[in-house]
Amino acid sequence: MDSKTKNRPQTPPPDGGRPTLKTIAFMTGLGITTVPRALKDAPDIGAETKERVRLVAKQIGYQPNRAGVRLRTGKTNVISLVLTLEEEIMGITSPMVVGITEILAGTPYHLVVTPYSAVKDAMAPIRYILDTGAADGVIISRTEPHDPRVALLTERGLPFVTHGRTEMGIVHPYHDFDNERFAYEAVRKLVARGRRKLVLLEPPPHLTFYSHMRAGFERGLRDFQADAVGFHQTNIDHSLIEIRDAFEPLMRSQDAPDGIVSGSGSGAIALIAGLEMAKKKLTEDCDMVSKSPSDFLRWLRPEVMTMYEDIRVAGRELAKAVIGHIDGQPPETLQSLSQPEFQPPITRGLRA
Repeated sequence: MDSKTKNRPQTPPPDGGRPTLKTIAFMTGLGITTVPRALKDAPDIGAETKERVRLVAKQIGYQPNRAGVRLRTGKTNVISLVLTLEEEIMGITSPMVVGITEILAGTPYHLVVTPYSAVKDAMAPIRYILDTGAADGVIISRTEPHDPRVALLTERGLPFVTHGRTEMGIVHPYHDFDNERFAYEAVRKLVARGRRKLVLLEPPPHLTFYSHMRAGFERGLRDFQADAVGFHQTNIDHSLIEIRDAFEPLMRSQDAPDGIVSGSGSGAIALIAGLEMAKKKLTEDCDMVSKSPSDFLRWLRPEVMTMYEDIRVAGRELAKAVIGHIDGQPPETLQSLSQPEFQPPITRGLRA
């Protein structure tokens, strides 16, 4: 028997409530001081004892008490994902959460999602986390070129990572999608189809990836000798109804585009609705390239050429980066950029 089995509890812990270290000690017959050291892989605890403790802990669903962990270590073991309600509407939240939790599953960290409305104070959730010490690290998105959240988190020394880049001279961890290349390759594809009058459904101008997408679109127009059709009254943050209702009169006008680049998959659906209300047809009157975070657009409208933005992979990269920042890795080593790829068309099977 392991030498650390003294001081065993003489009575079982009371029924009810969450499993504790005392519960594990009673069930394994080990001392109350031995159990936490076995869970922490202490070198002087035997391998068989450690395995027994871990097995019991897993079977009873034991989770460390966060308040106790914080008192002992000064850490919360919490990563806070700060997201706007608009990101849920665009279908970003779920795959991102899945990707983050895949990485956190092998760590002591737990994910807490902190939602807020973009029409309200974007600094409020950041100030709350900083003032209450609610998390060891933060993941933020919808970055701006000069983002006050990045400035405050850097000033206060709380590890963080951004989904998107900034342009403020602060070196910080990030993961981003190459929206400049997306727009450039979209223009290339449309011109190859003979389209010359192109329109872009763009991000809102205050976000960093607006300038990236515009730069790629405009460079593509220059390189492939195409013309832009203005469409700035709506962007991907507007409702689908607003996008549809703004696009229909454009498609009825003499300046109607024959090629469309959509910065979002859901926005593409609204553009198609506006196009069809104007009695126009995809592939006949115009072609479309859209960014898409899932396969839904390919299945719904296979005539749309799509480039995939893997939000689940983004979640994984963001989780790895924020943990690396917490562990003290240099921020310049915690930066990644995913590349767009055209998805193959859906091939519809033939019925017998």
